[in-house]
Amino acid sequence: MNIKWYGHSTFLLTDSEGTAILTDPCGPGLGYELADIECDAVTVSHGHRDHNYTECALGSPIIIESIGTRMVNNVRVTGYPVFHDRSGGSERGGNIMYLFDIDGMRVLHAGDVGHLLSVAQAEEIGKVDVLFVPIGGKYTLDYSAARQFANQLHPSVLIPMHFKTPMCTLDIDDVNNFIDTVQDCKIHMLNDCEASLLPANLGEDRVLVFDPYVPGSEQEE
Repeated sequence: MNIKWYGHSTFLLTDSEGTAILTDPCGPGLGYELADIECDAVTVSHGHRDHNYTECALGSPIIIESIGTRMVNNVRVTGYPVFHDRSGGSERGGNIMYLFDIDGMRVLHAGDVGHLLSVAQAEEIGKVDVLFVPIGGKYTLDYSAARQFANQLHPSVLIPMHFKTPMCTLDIDDVNNFIDTVQDCKIHMLNDCEASLLPANLGEDRVLVFDPYVPGSEQEE
């Protein structure tokens, strides 16, 4: 699986056969530039504009914005209902977390989850190899709660998202406080927007911190 971070909660996940799924595309005004992205499907965790800018995708990909299980070629996608806040959705509504069974790995994108999981929720999700979790606080889990959330699921690889970067205009926390909470893990500051993972190289207790994609930069081939 190849992972490319476009910023915020937007990742392009591409399996070994070329199936590409775009997660939570963020709209204009946030500081990131998304346009003409080739993909087979787009997942939307909730209806806020920084997570549902499906117009950035080329062609007519499948738009997934509901719970349940469906197949995108060889990738199984399962949506789980949670909330965007700690108040049962009364403040910011619902949120869908998507579990991808891709290239022999179970990959969970938590969207804008705003609370810890119940024991029943964690058991329903089951094994997670790679976890994308928001850490910026204010609208989602903060850095401390994100660590607790990860501890509930015990992923091999944790990838923080939804945090302040030099490009981001949103008033949320940057990655530094989160890094302080995971000093017992193997932390990889990638200095790149892309990386690849296979079941054989997942390792244990790893944290991968991506840089967002910059159009026209030297990262672009």
